[in-house]
Amino acid sequence: MASSLLGFNPNPFLKPIPAISPRHTATVTGAISAPTHRCYVQVSCGPRDGRGPLVKGRTLSIEAIQAVQSLKRAKRSNSADASFIGKTLSRLIKSDLVAALRELLRQGECALALFVLAALRSEYPGGTEYLSLYADVAHALARSGEAEAIDELVAELERDGGAVDCRDRKGLGRLLTAVIGAERRESTVRICGMMRRSGWESTCTVDEHVVKVLIRGLRKFGEVGLVEEIERELGGVIGKKIEKMEAHTS
Repeated sequence: MASSLLGFNPNPFLKPIPAISPRHTATVTGAISAPTHRCYVQVSCGPRDGRGPLVKGRTLSIEAIQAVQSLKRAKRSNSADASFIGKTLSRLIKSDLVAALRELLRQGECALALFVLAALRSEYPGGTEYLSLYADVAHALARSGEAEAIDELVAELERDGGAVDCRDRKGLGRLLTAVIGAERRESTVRICGMMRRSGWESTCTVDEHVVKVLIRGLRKFGEVGLVEEIERELGGVIGKKIEKMEAHTS
């Protein structure tokens, strides 16, 4: 009794009942008055650097994130030699290499992305999505003002097999668009040669839109003779459709 009168709580695990605020006391009618409402302002934190947030649906594994960070640290410290890069990338599986490549391109690290692309082609040759990756790299190089590097990129693609898979219509079309948009005449002619070596005269492996983009690019660069050869090789139904498409757009 004495302890309760002095305000001492004999049981430390029991919290004292707080005093009831006058605004919660009963009114004359017996109803309890509503508590005062408070307004809260939501504060959200964005990225602290110049990069935007990750694209919705894109997730990077811990291994891919660590590889990207290691490569960028090595680049800043001028220690990104071939041995270090090879050791770092050899730990990644194919999906992680692709994710790391695209993340480096998103951050504008084209030089590091080229190393990842080379490692990807070396460790996992014959991938069907490689034309799309080459197109991604070509677009990134053009955006960063390194259009000259596109020539070496296409030359590497030619050395790798000497032909391209014309069935990858989207990837091939995007690659041609990037190369032609960057004003790379030599690379456009190289891609044309790879397409011809891949057996594109078969109508089942050539896409009308891709051929249209190629022909427009070659004409833009003054390769009229090469355009005539292409039209003779394709001929038939594809040639007629291309002529109609050109007539509608002219």
